[in-house]
Amino acid sequence: MLQRLAVLSRPPAAARCLSSGSVDITIPLNFWAGQRRTSQEGKSNKEKVYEPATGRVLCHLEPCGAMEVDQAVKAAKLAFGPWSRMSGMERSRVLIEAAHIIEARREDLAAMEVVNNGKSITEARLDVDSARLCVEYYAGLASTLAGQHVQLPGGSFAYTRREPLGVCVGIGAWNYPFQIAAWKSAPALACGNSMVFKPSPMTPVTAVLLAEIYAQAGAPEGLFNVVQGGQETGGLLCRHADVAKVSFTGSVPTGQKIMEMVSKGVKPVTLELGGKSPLIIFQDSDLENAVRGALMANFLSQGQVCSNGTRVFVQKEIVPQFVEEVVRRTEAIPIGDPLLDSTRMGALVSRPHLDKVLSFVDQAKKEGATVLCGGEPFVPADPKLRGGYYMTPCVLGDCRDEMSCVKEEIFGPVMSVLSFQTEEEVLQRANNTTMGLAAGVFTRDVRRAHRVVERLEAGSCFINNYNITPVEVPFGGFKMSGIGRENGQVTAEHYTQLKTVFVEMGDVDSLF
Repeated sequence: MLQRLAVLSRPPAAARCLSSGSVDITIPLNFWAGQRRTSQEGKSNKEKVYEPATGRVLCHLEPCGAMEVDQAVKAAKLAFGPWSRMSGMERSRVLIEAAHIIEARREDLAAMEVVNNGKSITEARLDVDSARLCVEYYAGLASTLAGQHVQLPGGSFAYTRREPLGVCVGIGAWNYPFQIAAWKSAPALACGNSMVFKPSPMTPVTAVLLAEIYAQAGAPEGLFNVVQGGQETGGLLCRHADVAKVSFTGSVPTGQKIMEMVSKGVKPVTLELGGKSPLIIFQDSDLENAVRGALMANFLSQGQVCSNGTRVFVQKEIVPQFVEEVVRRTEAIPIGDPLLDSTRMGALVSRPHLDKVLSFVDQAKKEGATVLCGGEPFVPADPKLRGGYYMTPCVLGDCRDEMSCVKEEIFGPVMSVLSFQTEEEVLQRANNTTMGLAAGVFTRDVRRAHRVVERLEAGSCFINNYNITPVEVPFGGFKMSGIGRENGQVTAEHYTQLKTVFVEMGDVDSLF
């Protein structure tokens, strides 16, 4: 068991052996009460987990049933008592140590993220950095949580207390497995809560590594637990009587189901859902930066990013120059082995998802869009990678607002370019969507930039940049893109409840 565990901590060069058949990840990927656990439910119901880069079976997932979920929640409930009574400084020390461990294991964690998710090693390193910075940030915030003192007549006063909620549930997505686990757990733990986390069943490997890191850092047994599984396991967590809050990242339809389940217990919920975000490029923009921004807004993580600015509105006068440069750079993106430093685009997460993204390109062509480049399956030269889930990044021209590629979230490396003439026109078109996660604007006119951002119906807006998510800044959406925020100081409000205390310093003034 310990020898196999060591495999998960080897340098990136050794990570490829996980898909070669020479090593089998048979260690349990569930974790509660301080150690990895085998699911009784999963013994007869194991699910295959594939390595996106090769298409080979990476490991087998053991989903958790009612008994395992209950054990994990009970472990979290036991840990909540002593953890919630610690001072902010005491909790901070544990989180700081966890951040140091993440930093020391950066290469190992990034390599495992690549093997399990398919994104490039360069991006995976940045994801691990983001996770570490998030843990560091909330370590600093832990000792600053405080209420308010209100002076009242006659010497009486009132005060408020920010108190932890209890056992929180985090449900993660497959596009940023390790980062999302940190983004959800760090603020929850800093505020004095415990957590049970369920990763996506497609990317189950790295969340359990975070659980071990917290334990190594000195967290009480049961403070951060990991249960594996799909919809059934998620439903058991949402409906559990001892769960105080649920934080979910994923699709709008799943978010709606979670909100409905959680509402039965009148529990707070944070939902970070999908997007179909606009990126508006005015003719006075710095074209070099606008092109860079558009590429960052569409092709990070093979386009599998909820905040991506996939509706690229370009002012009519500069469409030819913009399209020419975007296509040139898109065609030059190195695709292939995600563990190589030279790779900039790895594999999509699964074969069905790749097929879905390619079908959107086919539908766009039928609806009249022009494929300016890409949008085809890609087969790397390396024979070990020929079963992987690759495609060439795609730029679509001649797009119209009513097209499927413009209206629906593709969640792949597909950019839709649309032209516009006036500011008023583009704002109406940009806001004509049920979602509102992110939006961006490129212009040299600072007054126009702020004027446009004020009218954009999106929770996270960018001026002359895109997809920048510092942990100090809240991230989340409007409309059907979600409720609540990740990151920033405001997240402490989502992981605490406010208690008001009135203190009478005189006699009771009674009407009776």
